[in-house]
This record gives sequence, structure tokens and C-alpha cells, in this order.
Amino acid sequence: MTSDSELDPAAVEIGRFYPQSPDAVWQALTEPDLIEQWLLLRSIGFDATVGTHFIFVIPLKPAGEIAGEVLTSRPGEQLTITWVDMRAEKPARWVVDWTIQPQGRGTRLLLTQTGFDITDRRQKMARNAMERGWKTTLSKLGEVLENGEW
Repeated sequence: MTSDSELDPAAVEIGRFYPQSPDAVWQALTEPDLIEQWLLLRSIGFDATVGTHFIFVIPLKPAGEIAGEVLTSRPGEQLTITWVDMRAEKPARWVVDWTIQPQGRGTRLLLTQTGFDITDRRQKMARNAMERGWKTTLSKLGEVLENGEW
């Protein structure tokens, strides 16, 4: 277990336990219809294959886009993508990693988002906003997993 003093202040790191299997969590992280239910973003071209470039559409008016690429894909273990919010005046390139580990009768999921420059005030604000957003999003992921037929 990592202590708070070991955490990277420039990264978002959130762990959650889900009572579903690692395969169910992987499925929820990688199937576009399920992604849309918990991430609330429609995906264009997403496939959990390394090197795949895709877009997540942000349902705002006007719509926004997050451009990404799959960097790591190990089914049932790890998914890593890039995350670039194309709405930003100066888009930052973040890396979002989901590590999946079996734990008891369920799964421990660790989300890590890196690439924030916390010496920059806007980047520090973005980091803090993303941390709050991911906590809500991971709760929605739990709801999708609870309602699924695994």
C-alpha cells in the first residue's frame, strides 16, 4: 500500500474496489457502449488495441473532443491511453492508466493520470478538477458494473 507521502502531487491516483471480476471491469473499460454509460463520452474509433487513435466526444454545445491513443492494452490487467482535450487553448497531453488486479472475490482498480505541470496555476487547477471528476466517474463505473450481466 502506498502512503500519502509517496503519492505524486502532480498525478491523480485513485483506487476503487469492485465486487465484479477483472474481466468484467476490463469489458466496462473497453467496450464503447459501456464506456459511454460511465464516462459519459461517446467514442469514435476506440478499440483497446495498442496504437489505436480515437476521439471521445464531449456532449456540450458546442461539442468538445478528447483525442487519444491506446499506449498499453493487456486484457484484464492494464489499459493506458493518452488524453488531450482539444478545447483547451494550449492542450496538454495527459496519460491515463487503469491497472486491474484481482482482489478476493472482486477487482481492485487503480486509475492514474499523469502529465500535469503543477507549477503552472492552470495545470494545477486542471489536476484538481480531474481528480474530483474521476471520483464521480469511477462511481458511475461501479453503477454500470452493478447493472451488467457478468
